[in-house]
Amino acid sequence: MKQLLKKGALLFLMMLVLTACGKASVANEDIKTRIKTSPTIVWGVKTDTRLFGLINIESREIEGFDIDIAKALTTEILGKDGKAEFVEVTSKTRIPLLKNGNIDAIIATMTISDERKKVVDFTDSYFDAGQSLLVKKGSPIKSIADLNARTTVLAVKGSTSAINIRANAPETKVLELENYAEAFTALQSGQGDAMTTDNSILLGIAEENPDYELAGGNFTDEPYGIAINKGQEPFLKEVNHALETIRSNGTYDKIYQKWFPKK
Repeated sequence: MKQLLKKGALLFLMMLVLTACGKASVANEDIKTRIKTSPTIVWGVKTDTRLFGLINIESREIEGFDIDIAKALTTEILGKDGKAEFVEVTSKTRIPLLKNGNIDAIIATMTISDERKKVVDFTDSYFDAGQSLLVKKGSPIKSIADLNARTTVLAVKGSTSAINIRANAPETKVLELENYAEAFTALQSGQGDAMTTDNSILLGIAEENPDYELAGGNFTDEPYGIAINKGQEPFLKEVNHALETIRSNGTYDKIYQKWFPKK
């Protein structure tokens, strides 16, 4: 019996090692080489962010600015037969999924920052956003200057927004939620006085909920970049070149006007 238990334990250990090795090999695989023989790029995207990445209830398809940019980049890199595959990510899960090789790139309202550059590489900026506040109309909060020890601001876990609000309004309380939907629900239920993230995301929420508005303009600059794992420089160059191309040939402007016609 002891021998059987030992053999079983050894087999289990070997399976764990093989699984770990398999994940490591996928994460270290050269993406540019792989997509030549298997023309699919796997993009990590948001599915809860209006205007950028949101599931259409009727079609069950993910739609938004990030989605259309990813599709355009895929076509530019792989041709018309290239396939863009989408995997849902959150601010908390996107970097781990990238590092594990589950996705090839993150295009998910992700701000380029020096801290993140330590673990991932970024393309050139593809969208210039800025952090702002969302409040209910009639709120006494008119700008970040109105935040104090008596106010609570809602943010998303793992986002630069939570870091920025603490730096710019150190006295205010910050409550971090899992995603934008939870944060806005908390705002509606009175768990916070304001919600903070990039203005582009807040504009999407306000567009759907006219009782809410942005307050005080932007208090940071938040350029969005496409994140690619370290060690994937050839693929990074491919994506940057494709981004430059869709900007120069008018594709980017068409997508921008589709999702932000009033800007």
